[in-house]
Amino acid sequence: MMKSVLGFLLLMVSCLVQAQVTFNEDDLKTIAAAEERAHEGKLSPGFLGNTDNYDVKWYRCRWNIDPAIHAISGNVTTLFSPVEQDFDTLIFDLHQALSVDSVIYHNHQLTWSHTSDLLTIRFSNVLPQNIADSVSVYYHGAPPDNGYGSFVKQTQNGLPDGTPIIWTLSEPYGASDWWPCKNGLTDKADSMDIYISTPSIYQTASNGLLVSVSSEGVNSTYHWKHRYPIATYLVCLSVTKYARYTELVPYAGDTLEVINYVYPGDSAAAVAQTANIVPMIQLFDTLFGVYPFQQEKYGHAQFGWGGGMEHQTMTFVSSFGFELLAHELAHQWFGDKITCGSWTDIWLNEGFGTYLSGLCYEHLAPEWWKRFRQVRVENVTSQPDGSVYCSDTTSVSRIFSSRLSYAKGAMILHQLRWIMGDSAFFAGLNNYLCDVSLAYGFARTSNLKAHLESSGGQDLTWYFNDWYTGEGFPYYHLGWSQSGNEVTYTISQSQSHPSVAFFKMLVPVQFKGATRDTILRVWNTFSGQSFSAAIPFAVDTVIFDPDCQLISRYNPLGGIAEQNGRQHLQVWPNPAKDFVTVSFLMNCEETVKLDLLNALGEPIRNLLNESCPSGVFKQNFSIIEPKGVYFLRLNAGPTHQFCKIIVAD
Repeated sequence: MMKSVLGFLLLMVSCLVQAQVTFNEDDLKTIAAAEERAHEGKLSPGFLGNTDNYDVKWYRCRWNIDPAIHAISGNVTTLFSPVEQDFDTLIFDLHQALSVDSVIYHNHQLTWSHTSDLLTIRFSNVLPQNIADSVSVYYHGAPPDNGYGSFVKQTQNGLPDGTPIIWTLSEPYGASDWWPCKNGLTDKADSMDIYISTPSIYQTASNGLLVSVSSEGVNSTYHWKHRYPIATYLVCLSVTKYARYTELVPYAGDTLEVINYVYPGDSAAAVAQTANIVPMIQLFDTLFGVYPFQQEKYGHAQFGWGGGMEHQTMTFVSSFGFELLAHELAHQWFGDKITCGSWTDIWLNEGFGTYLSGLCYEHLAPEWWKRFRQVRVENVTSQPDGSVYCSDTTSVSRIFSSRLSYAKGAMILHQLRWIMGDSAFFAGLNNYLCDVSLAYGFARTSNLKAHLESSGGQDLTWYFNDWYTGEGFPYYHLGWSQSGNEVTYTISQSQSHPSVAFFKMLVPVQFKGATRDTILRVWNTFSGQSFSAAIPFAVDTVIFDPDCQLISRYNPLGGIAEQNGRQHLQVWPNPAKDFVTVSFLMNCEETVKLDLLNALGEPIRNLLNESCPSGVFKQNFSIIEPKGVYFLRLNAGPTHQFCKIIVAD
């Protein structure tokens, strides 16, 4: 997907000069946990749908903020267009803690009511459909302090005498805690102008470009102009004393300015870490197209919350670690340019944010790329259930689940890349990002699926049924043998959750000898499927999924060279109830160990551990376990074999 040799060389040079990259296995959990807690108090608005009868075109926000005081005052002018006939009432979402002073329409005051966190404005006449009009709301008050964000007053160091800071974090519905707006995932304002007046000792950070700073008395007014569509929850501001520095990112024949607003005491450490943003932006430009807001800027503003928040063009971060910077930057493409159209599809934001941070490891710090995937798979498979589709949008812990929305969302993208190939996969993502019906708007999973199907030339319904709406993951068992140059192997599968009967998948298996190895890739379409291949060397080790391409867990391997007529392990009846008969052929006297394992591959109890003579071994063993899936593991000299058994009622 590299656009040019020059671009590739530039990317590599940037990679070489960046600060040293480390990988912290808990980074994703920290990011997700911080985002979950930040959104905890703002999940269930109960009023969505009241504002669907108009389209927001533009907001002009004039705010007065002193970070030493937990308060906001000012006015918000909204340019809107009615989308229904008989439009005579305009409704904004606005928390009851804020007081409305007046509503001005064409230089006249309108009547209004403010109850149940809804500001209802009534016009004397019906407004014409699809004709733009505007109204200004003047208000003031102390936004609710629920301990979870929205509008927060703190100090930079957490001490009572520290430098004060006020910052906002509105995802998913918290914007109405501090300004009259239209919440939800159905409408983006086409543009915004934000004016923040504050004592002149402070600086501000917000969306878009800082186009002017004017002074009047002891106060300064900062004018931020944003000319891209923006979802309400991505509007932001922060006011405090900042150290400001910039980084320039050359890419795609242009240069992007990255503006960093950091606490003065943290500026030295921040400078070393934020340098990583340069090759990250170059990488995403190469893979996914030009930074979506290239006519303005990208930025970081330090704030007082663990983790980060991908405010459009101005990410808020608590620190400047590699994965956090990559994750929040990724959202500018996946989450901000294209925003999930429902919280049920939150993975279109967070799964992509997680996977693109992995791509930064792949290209910029490749020594951590495999470990990144391993840790994600370990997280996904730590519990047997859960779908990427978020069926419970009343639970913030489910929406922002690090295991499902983040890690599993990322790894189902990686599996798609694995089965489709890089060319089709990245083409599909680029087509999705460039779709004029989606770009700078909202999307659902079905939109992404359609573009991937088109680029790959295949129906992916089976995949999304299994991995997006289906729950759980597969357990694999592999048995193999070699006769001469022919290797035969059998792949068996059980599932961690009954919602998926079988996970069809392109499966990689590595066969290793003393000095050589090869990886075979086969489509596994049913449990117990056998394959054979010519391998011109003696195999001594078999590794299932050696590079961690798949979401799976506990893949026990069994292998036996079929020399001198040695038989495979045989077990009957299967399914079993009270006992099983186990049979195998011994060519010589050897110590035999037979263990019963649970579905996770964990030993339950030993059935046999003794020396057995040559000949046919055959013995009955009692089965006292509850119904379910189990494995028998046979160790006899160099022989290691597994057999899945089912215990029925």
